This record gives sequence, structure tokens and C-alpha cells, in this order.
Amino acid sequence: MRIARILGTGAATLIAGGLGFVAWAAAIERRRFTLRRYELPVLPAGAAPVKVLHLADFHYAPGQRKKQRFVRSLAKHDPDLIVATGDNYGHRDGLAGIAEMLEPFRGVPGLSVFGSNDYYGPIFKNPFTYFTGKKIKVERQPDLDEAGLRELLFDDLGWVDLTNSAAIVRAGGLRIRAVGVDDPHIHLDKPDAALADLERLARRGGEWEVTLGLVHAPYQRILNRYVEDTDVAAIFAGHTHGGQVCLPGGRAIIANCDLPKDQAGGVSEWSAGGRSVPLHVSRGLGTSIYAPYRTFCPPEASLITLTARA
Repeated sequence: MRIARILGTGAATLIAGGLGFVAWAAAIERRRFTLRRYELPVLPAGAAPVKVLHLADFHYAPGQRKKQRFVRSLAKHDPDLIVATGDNYGHRDGLAGIAEMLEPFRGVPGLSVFGSNDYYGPIFKNPFTYFTGKKIKVERQPDLDEAGLRELLFDDLGWVDLTNSAAIVRAGGLRIRAVGVDDPHIHLDKPDAALADLERLARRGGEWEVTLGLVHAPYQRILNRYVEDTDVAAIFAGHTHGGQVCLPGGRAIIANCDLPKDQAGGVSEWSAGGRSVPLHVSRGLGTSIYAPYRTFCPPEASLITLTARA
């Protein structure tokens, strides 16, 4: 009887601990919004610093007021440039909330690429497929208000659409050339078209001080093209959620793409063709409504100061 009581007490303790861990992951960690700061020395010598606010993976759904307040509060840091790497929607009724969340950044120059959750609403997926690496292909039609989101970001806020294209923007007193592709995770990327557009800017006599590369999902085929075939000084991506379910210390278990897991969040270096450039992968600000949890990986935005090279 005593052994049975001990076993029963141990089982109850394990169950209670497990339930407490799940509650922490779903109710606390995924709502512990964090601003991370980095410095990248990629600008020409003598250039003044440029503050870049990197926003990614809102997965915004109605009622997520704390997330909304956090993003709005970031305007107090007076960023010179917004870099937005997609997956804005978390629900088909999210557009009004996204508009309210981004309203303080009206007039701030911005660069944007889209992710799959700017076209397709979230659906339930077996979470174990993320660990096996197997993708279950589901034939679907886009079911989100893509046109409304484009109108908000590019017409209302005045950001630049880098869907398989390139552009030059002025921010922080510098001319910044940028190139972007649509989401490689769902095979919408057209790097040849984007890089051709980048070259057209040069042929037309465009001038710039630095080149940036944007992509939602940081697949190696895109990172390699940016580093090998362009003069990008830094690359910005999202998609990975930093692993979302991480081990202590924020060690990612998966990256949800072919990026090495130890580069699934934060700043690292990407090397290809004998050249290396800084790669910043945002851990993002949201999760799917069907997977509302994070472990050892709080949601984040990043304020990245581009500074002059030594």
C-alpha cells in the first residue's frame, strides 16, 4: 500500500508539473513580448547610424490586445526604417487589428515581403510533422484578404512592396537598396526576377549606400543567391519563430526550413561563394492559433542599428 501511495503521489506530481509547464508555455511565455537590440557594422565609413525595426510573424488574431499594445509602443524608439518579413495574419478577421497595431508607424519608411499566412489562413496541423520534416500537401485556395493587406501596407502606410522585386528607399539620411522574394516555404519565390530588378536599378543610374536582402522563410537557396549574386550587406528573415518550442537557453529543436537550427533566431553569419554577411532571423511576435505556445523562446521584435564599418 505504501508503495502504491508513493507511486500515486509521484504520478500526481508529474501530471501537475506537466500541466503547469503547458500553462506557462501557453499563457505566459507566448505573451512575454521582448525587444532585442543588435548592432551591425555594414554601412560605408563615415555614415550615420540607421535604426531598423524588424517586425515579423504577427499571426495577429482579433483580441490580441497585449501584442497590439507592445507593437504600438515600439514607435517611441523612432526607427528610421521598418523591415517587415511577413505572416501578418493569424485569422481571416485580423486586418482591422493589424491596421490599428501599425498606425503609429505611418510615414516611417518600410520594406515588406509576405509569408504564407498573408495568403492562407491557419489550419490545424499535426505538430509532429514539424519534427519529421515531412510536408503534407493540401490543395487550398488563398482565403485571406491579401488585397486589403497590400492596400494597408503599401498604399496607406507607404511601405515598399518587395514581392520578387527591388527598390531604393531613403531612410536615416541614406539611400538603401533592397531586394526581396515572395515566400519560399510555399514556392512563390522568384529570385531570378528579383535579382534582375535589382540590376535594373543600377542600369537606370540609381545610387545607394547599402543593399539589404529580405525573405520570409530563410531557405538556403535564397540566402545563397543573395550572398553570391548581389552585394547585400545584411539579410533579414522570419518564419522560424526561433524554433518556438525550444530547450532551455533558447536552443531551437526545429527551424521549419533547411536553415541550421543554431541559426533559427538572432544574428549570425551566412557564407556562400567565399563571402559572408550578417543574417538576422526574427523569432517573431506570434504563433498559430492552433499552436498557441512557446517554450524558452519569447516573442520578439528587434531594433537593429546599422553602423559604419570600421
